[in-house]
Amino acid sequence: MAKLFEKVALIGIGLIGSSIAREIRDKGLAAAVTISTRSRETLDRAEVLGLGDRYVLSAGEAVEDADLVIVSVPVGASGTVAQAIAPHLKAGAIVTDVGSTKGSVIAQMAPHLPASVHFIPGHPIAGTEYSGPDSGFVGLFKSRWCILTPPAGTDETAKGQLRAFWEALGSDVEEMDPEHHDKVLAIVSHLPHIIAYNIVGTADDLETVTESEVIKYSASGFRDFTRLAASDPTMWRDVCLHNKDAILEMLSRFSEDLAYLQRAIRWGDGDKLFDLFTRTRAIRRSIIQAGQDTDMVDFGRHALDAKS
Repeated sequence: MAKLFEKVALIGIGLIGSSIAREIRDKGLAAAVTISTRSRETLDRAEVLGLGDRYVLSAGEAVEDADLVIVSVPVGASGTVAQAIAPHLKAGAIVTDVGSTKGSVIAQMAPHLPASVHFIPGHPIAGTEYSGPDSGFVGLFKSRWCILTPPAGTDETAKGQLRAFWEALGSDVEEMDPEHHDKVLAIVSHLPHIIAYNIVGTADDLETVTESEVIKYSASGFRDFTRLAASDPTMWRDVCLHNKDAILEMLSRFSEDLAYLQRAIRWGDGDKLFDLFTRTRAIRRSIIQAGQDTDMVDFGRHALDAKS
């Protein structure tokens, strides 16, 4: 595959950052990759894994002469990173991110970045419950959506370059308004994770169910919530704090629907229950037909297990 950039700087090297690094190396998309992260231990691990060509603790040093800068940190740290890299960015560089909240990231980063660079926020909708540089793998972005939320007046050439980069990683790319993105992700990603965290927490708090029973019978459905609830706590703390308006709106709607379901169960309204379960089953089939999952048993997760 043709080289798209001379130098790429990756700020943050967790699941997404390390997967991007592996994709760049696998496909030859850049001449050089510089990796930066605040933790010396994590940086050393990235070097052992051979994820880049240069490894530095300073984000500012990492972005010098970079054509593409990808910020892959918890969304709450976006502003701090933007402030650190701003004086070191070369004119014409593309700066993007991978955060799952866009309004907050733009508000944090845009004021610090110079007008001479192209700031194009992004969000690859891909991931697993694992984190850290060892968790990444080639293929994470294949046939997954990457949403770009470019500000008005964004340079078309720069936008085309970033689109080509994500497409080279296997993503389907779409543009979206930041506010709309945050509302969509609140229902398809943020709310499910919050519910999963809550259900697993409730099970942990139940005094009438022993821990051994929770683990023993987890295959009955609880197990699938624990996968979501095992996701990185720092990342999801920041998501909740930085997309709170959209999340609270979706939680309110969910609470109303839950009350409706509660009434149907209390009054033995089998027709309402059947209609709801039929409708939701069709959603699952639509997701499979759209290529966003498989119909394999175990929710298709054997495909992820194969990466190791």
